[in-house]
Amino acid sequence: MRLLVLGGTEFVGRAVVQAALGRGWEVTVFHRGRHRAPSGVRSLHGDRTAPDGLTALAADGGTWDAVVDTWSAEPRAVRDTARLLRGRAGRYVYVSSRSVYAWPWPSVGGAAEDGPLVEGAAADAGATEYAQDKRGGELAAVEAFGAEASVLVRAGLILGPYENVGRLPWWLTRIARGGPVLAPGPQDLPLQYIDARDLADWLLGAVERELSGPYDLVSPPGHTTMGELLRTCVQVTGADAELRWTAPEAILAAGIEPWTQLPVWVPPDGEMYGPAHRGDVSRALATGLVCRPAGETVADTWRWLTDIGGTVPLRPDRPAPGLDPEVEAKVLAGGGGVPDTTS
Repeated sequence: MRLLVLGGTEFVGRAVVQAALGRGWEVTVFHRGRHRAPSGVRSLHGDRTAPDGLTALAADGGTWDAVVDTWSAEPRAVRDTARLLRGRAGRYVYVSSRSVYAWPWPSVGGAAEDGPLVEGAAADAGATEYAQDKRGGELAAVEAFGAEASVLVRAGLILGPYENVGRLPWWLTRIARGGPVLAPGPQDLPLQYIDARDLADWLLGAVERELSGPYDLVSPPGHTTMGELLRTCVQVTGADAELRWTAPEAILAAGIEPWTQLPVWVPPDGEMYGPAHRGDVSRALATGLVCRPAGETVADTWRWLTDIGGTVPLRPDRPAPGLDPEVEAKVLAGGGGVPDTTS
């Protein structure tokens, strides 16, 4: 297989490249050159937001069995690239997001692939809001390649090595500091996420099977729990940390923002819990999705984080996640938190 990855040097794109190389595929990456591409690929450089940013890709003249695109900003960058590659690639795989579903989502869980979608998206739009931009990217891919030759990968929460959003790395770094840790409860709160490497494996399988259409890509609900995730962070870091389990009501009363200040976590009774952690992924499971154990994701992310010196390469277009130490200390000092007694 001949694969073109648009990006391919960070997080999901990098996972796709590494998985494709592992399968013996011939891989070309088109990127801005800000990060070193994985060894074993052919690199083309260009900035899709610049007027002449696609020149190198146009001049190359290569053909591919499939293209993988992880772009998340202005849809017209997807449109222009997809139009250029029409006739030069067999399939266009666009890594989208479950955020494209219209709000409010069903209270019992996230929308499945046939759920209503956000309004106001357009294939030729500039950067607007994340959900509309991702939906616009979907429209651009389908416009250029048609519904039968495009795959829309609507990913949920993505974790794993090379994460450049910083959610799991923040928890690992915080727990590695040791001491009492504000742990958002309940401990048995089911979580749903996808390891970037499992996403990549499914995506390449979709290319091999010549799948098309939208697929929600995230683990089955309850793949892990908040307790298992944080206790595994304690184990892999070897830290002298004590998880202090704190009720959702106390966290919200302290003005702490779920998901952003306490990454991954949202209160079980909040409007975000269903969409974030109870989505229907039966279509992906029926087409080969396999999710590795949470312990492997956590351990491998910690290994990568320590290998790079502990500083996470955060995306400039996303706010840094995490809770201010003073806020955490204040909540714990006020009596919040029950010590973890689980062995």
